Amino acid sequence: MSDRNLSINLDRLLSRLQALGQIGALEGGGVCRLALSDEDKQGRDLVIRWMRELGLSVTIDRIGNVVGVRPGREPGPPVMAGSHIDTVRTGGLYDGSLGVLAGLEVIQTLNEAEITTTRPLAVAFFTNEEGSRFAPDMMGSLVFQGGMSVEEALQTVGIDGTTVEENLNRIGYAGEAPCGDPKVHAYVELHVEQGPVLEEEGVVIGAVEGVQGISWTEVLVEGVSNHAGTTPMRLRHDAGYIAGATIAFVRDLALRLGGDQVATVGSIEFTPNLVNVIPEQARFTVDLRNTDEERLQAAESELATFLDNLAKSEGVKISRRSLARFEPVAFDPSMVERVERIARDLGYSVRRMPSGAGHDAQILARVCPTSMIFVPSVGGISHNVTEFTHPEHIEAGANVLLRTLLELADAA
Repeated sequence: MSDRNLSINLDRLLSRLQALGQIGALEGGGVCRLALSDEDKQGRDLVIRWMRELGLSVTIDRIGNVVGVRPGREPGPPVMAGSHIDTVRTGGLYDGSLGVLAGLEVIQTLNEAEITTTRPLAVAFFTNEEGSRFAPDMMGSLVFQGGMSVEEALQTVGIDGTTVEENLNRIGYAGEAPCGDPKVHAYVELHVEQGPVLEEEGVVIGAVEGVQGISWTEVLVEGVSNHAGTTPMRLRHDAGYIAGATIAFVRDLALRLGGDQVATVGSIEFTPNLVNVIPEQARFTVDLRNTDEERLQAAESELATFLDNLAKSEGVKISRRSLARFEPVAFDPSMVERVERIARDLGYSVRRMPSGAGHDAQILARVCPTSMIFVPSVGGISHNVTEFTHPEHIEAGANVLLRTLLELADAA
């Protein structure tokens, strides 16, 4: 069989997606595998078992990143496919997992065809990509490429008060391999779009040009708790009002700036959280994103000024803490062109596009040529139990991944 006639086994890939999706399964078809949870351990165990069955040499580094390597005819840095298998609390079957399991499907397809690439191939999954339990997101890939020290990452305290190090030890994934090994020749990540553009335009493949910048901020407002019925409005120091005003402000900010600017208040807590008591404390997050770094900085500056002015006018104390900050990332133009060309060669419609979500690929892009392949998300829905991608689109994306990895691994 020639390389050009190779194609992945869709049924086998779907079967693996379903099997992994049973670990942490939620009613309605979704999954919850928070990073370094018991469910994450079970998912890791299963994927590593598959890796070893395919003959991959598996290593686990100190932050729990897992890499499986298939030897090439020549030694050297591998061409890597990968993503993550941890999820948000109400995740779907495809986010992250598709990139990892499609990588394994490529390996099995090559094994069956008895094809050995010139360069080694690798499949990886990175720890705590979602950031739902431990901030920041993309933690494992950040440590892998040197953007965050392993010591800092290990001491990170999660939403349940425990550290990354405690949980890596607890689930048995505090590996011994040094972070950043192996060095990577090129990295390709297949992912569901997590947005509506491809489906809306009837396009099968997205050749991702880059990832927009991300700014996560936690805001703590300290006011005065008082009776909701007896305290005149002019005498209130209402932390809850600050939160509500900020929600409205960031939405208006995004609409006013336009373009690719988006803004979200996604988490909020009041204290004492009672119906008839003015909140003395509000803690909430602000998520700002833009493909343009200057515009993102402008949005951050406007938010800071808004909060400073509110603190003065309302007589409250407001403090801010950065949870994550990533500049926009542009992928290697030749890698983007390669994905686009291969998709067209295989007969799939394709468009270039940015990613609105953060991915491990944006971190790997700091150390090697990187690209992403998007496939449509039905209804643009992700981080939701109803997340779905049609099988024919999964097959298309995995075949583009197969051909891209083959080209990169055999290129001079």
